[in-house]
Amino acid sequence: MSQIPNFLLERVRLTPDRVAVATDVEEITFKELHNRVLNLAYKFHQLGIKDESHVSVLMNNSVEFIQVVYALHYIGATSILLNIRLSDDEIRYQLENSDSEFLIVTNSNAIKVPENIKLINIDGLEHVEMKDFPIRYNFDEDKIATMMYTSGTTGFPKAVLQTYRNHFNSAVASVLNLGLEQQDVWLVCLPMFHVGGLSTVYKSAIYGMKIVITNKADAQTIKDCVIKHNVTILSVVTKVLNDLLTLVEGTNDLKSVRAALLGGGPAPLPLLQKASSLNVPVYQTYGMTETCSQIATLSPEYMLSKLGSAGKALFGCTLEIKEDGRTCLPGEVGEIVVKGPNVSKGYYKLDRDLNASDYLYTGDLGYVDEDGFLFVVDRRSDLIISGGENVYPAEIESVLLSHPDIIEAGVTGKEDPAWGKVPVGFVISKSSNPPSQEELIEYCRDKIAGYKIPKEIIYVENLPRNATNKLVRRELLKLL
Repeated sequence: MSQIPNFLLERVRLTPDRVAVATDVEEITFKELHNRVLNLAYKFHQLGIKDESHVSVLMNNSVEFIQVVYALHYIGATSILLNIRLSDDEIRYQLENSDSEFLIVTNSNAIKVPENIKLINIDGLEHVEMKDFPIRYNFDEDKIATMMYTSGTTGFPKAVLQTYRNHFNSAVASVLNLGLEQQDVWLVCLPMFHVGGLSTVYKSAIYGMKIVITNKADAQTIKDCVIKHNVTILSVVTKVLNDLLTLVEGTNDLKSVRAALLGGGPAPLPLLQKASSLNVPVYQTYGMTETCSQIATLSPEYMLSKLGSAGKALFGCTLEIKEDGRTCLPGEVGEIVVKGPNVSKGYYKLDRDLNASDYLYTGDLGYVDEDGFLFVVDRRSDLIISGGENVYPAEIESVLLSHPDIIEAGVTGKEDPAWGKVPVGFVISKSSNPPSQEELIEYCRDKIAGYKIPKEIIYVENLPRNATNKLVRRELLKLL
C-alpha cells in the first residue's frame, strides 16, 4: 500500500523557518510548531492515547487546535472533530457513536462526558510527564486521519471517514487549480472542526504557506486580518462575503486578495456581480465533508465569463450529472455525482464502502453547461443552508415530535436576508391548550444547536403529504 508522508514533519524537513501560523499575538514557524506538537504528543501518549485510538476534539479555532490535531497524527490516533455549537446531548451521541476513548477540550469547552471516556483538558497538562516514543513519519494512504459528522437525510448524524490520501489529494487538486505564489497567505475564518477550515491547516504544511487564524468570522475582523497580514486567499460563506463587500465598498482594503473562495450553498448572482464591480475575485466552489473540501472550483480565467458557476471538477476528479441512471444532457438538472482520490470511502459503522470506480451520489442538484461547467441548483431538496451551516429538517422535526403535546411536525427553510435561510416549523398539537411558540422554541434550545432552532413555529390543522403519506416539505411555506 502506498504511503503518505506526515504533512508537518515533511514541511519541517524542507523549510523549517517559514512562518506556519499567525494570530493577533504571535507568529510561529513550522519548526516551532513541530516542537510544540512533539511535546504535546509525548504527553498525550503518556495519558494513554495510542495508534488507532479514537480521540474526539472539542475546540475553537486556535494554535492549540492545530497542535492537538497534529499531535494525534504523530501518534497515529484518529481525530473526531466535534462542532462546538452542538448541544451536550448531540456531543454525547457523537462521542458514543464514534467509539471515542478520549475527549480533548479547553477550559472554555469543558463538558460532562460518559464515564468510559477520558476527559483531557489541554489547559491542565503542565504536570504530565513527557516521555519519548516513536512518532509516525508516514501513514498508509487509507489510514483514517479524521472523522467529521454530517447529518443524513434521516437526520441522524453519521461520521465521514477521511483518510490521509483524501486530505493530501484535496490539497494537491486545489493548488493545481488556484496556483501557489511565494507571498500567499490564507486566512482561516471557517471553523477548523469543519473540513473547509481543517483542509487549509493541512494546505499550510503541504504548500509551505502561512495561514492566519481567527476565531471570528465577522466582516470587520476579516478586513482587519486582510490588511494586517496581506492576506491573498480566504474562504467564506455567502453572508460573510456580503457583509465584507458592504464594509469595504468605496475602499481598496481588499487589494491583496487574489482569491476569495465562496462555498456553503449556491451563490446569489447579485452577490457575485457586486464582488465583480468591486474588483474582488470571487471563485464559487462546490464541495462537502465527503470530498474533504472542494471537488469543483471555478478557475481564475473564467471568473467573469462563467459567473455563477462552481467550475469544473478539480484535477484528478470526475463530476457528472445523473438522473434515473443516465448521464444528463448539458443544461439538464439532475443529481451531482463525483469521484476522485479526495472522496471519502464511506461512513463509520455504515456498510457503504466506495472503491475508486464508484461514484458518490451527493443528493445535490445541478447541471453542467455545454462547456462542462457546473452550476449548483440546490444543495439538497430539503436541506437548509443557514449561515453556511447545514440544517436538516428531519433532525428538528424529531425534536419537536418529542414534545408530549406535538403529534406532527414539518420543517422547511424560509428566506432570510442575513442568513440565507432559517428554519421554520409547522406543527399539529393534540392538546386543546397547546404550548406557545416561545415555549416550543425554548424546548428545542437544550436539545439542538442554536442555528438549528426554528425561528418561527406555526400551528396548522394539516401538513402537506403525498399519496404515500410522506411529508412534502416544499409545500410547507404555502401554509404561511
